[in-house]
Amino acid sequence: MDDAPFHPGERRAQLRAFGAPSPGGVGIRSFMPDQHRLFFGQLPFLAVGTLDETGAPAATLLTGEPGFVRSPDPRTLVIAAHADDPTGRRLVEGAPVGLLGIELPTRRRNRANGRITDADPGGITVSVDQSFGNCPQYIHVRDVAAEPVPPGRTETFDGLDAAARAQILTADTFFVATSSGGGVDHGGCDISHRGGPGGFVRIDGDVLTIPDYRGNRFFNTLGNLLLEPRAALLFVDFAAGRMLHLQGIAEVLWDDDGLPGAERAWRFRVERGWRGPAGVRTV
Repeated sequence: MDDAPFHPGERRAQLRAFGAPSPGGVGIRSFMPDQHRLFFGQLPFLAVGTLDETGAPAATLLTGEPGFVRSPDPRTLVIAAHADDPTGRRLVEGAPVGLLGIELPTRRRNRANGRITDADPGGITVSVDQSFGNCPQYIHVRDVAAEPVPPGRTETFDGLDAAARAQILTADTFFVATSSGGGVDHGGCDISHRGGPGGFVRIDGDVLTIPDYRGNRFFNTLGNLLLEPRAALLFVDFAAGRMLHLQGIAEVLWDDDGLPGAERAWRFRVERGWRGPAGVRTV
């Protein structure tokens, strides 16, 4: 790929944040190096971002025993899992996807973005367009394992209900799914990890304020939000084996560094959500 495989939103975010393009574009490849291919095969879960029926980002987890993800070649991931939830039902042939593999005991993480080329009851096959690693910052060490998920166990709601607020108030980890929108060079779906001390996400009514800490300076998430403000947040309670999915509208607060340790913040207005079993739990 070229030296700076970033779409216009990512470049705008980089310039807005620190006045120059990110020098890290050479780390974004159009194929997976062998290290990444082996890494995905070791995991008990993947975080997945895609689009719902309205074109808004949505997220879920795909889980299984290590080996449920395999890579037959440097541009392909075969994932032998499905999710019986509103997002999982959108993982169909032709759907764009962002994948995040995160190994919680070692704090390693790698990303792969692309498109589903095949889907059946046994799982999905993904053609990879972008592959890159991320630093281990803000990842909380946990030992986790996959567990069976009973079918049809999701509950939907509007706004931010009391149970959702209670989970967010103690959360130290979530995943955020975003999209560049269609027709954008080097664009597509993306899913990223966010972590901090327990309760690092602030709540005011149906609005969440999220600190944006120093990271890899690719600005994949914030760059997408400049082009498409809709997003999805996935909070996972690993101890309880439950996940909370929220969809809404995000706004980047470029000059708000009032949250401890943050370079800026972003605000997320919750419109709707669902909750259900995560298929993974601490051991």
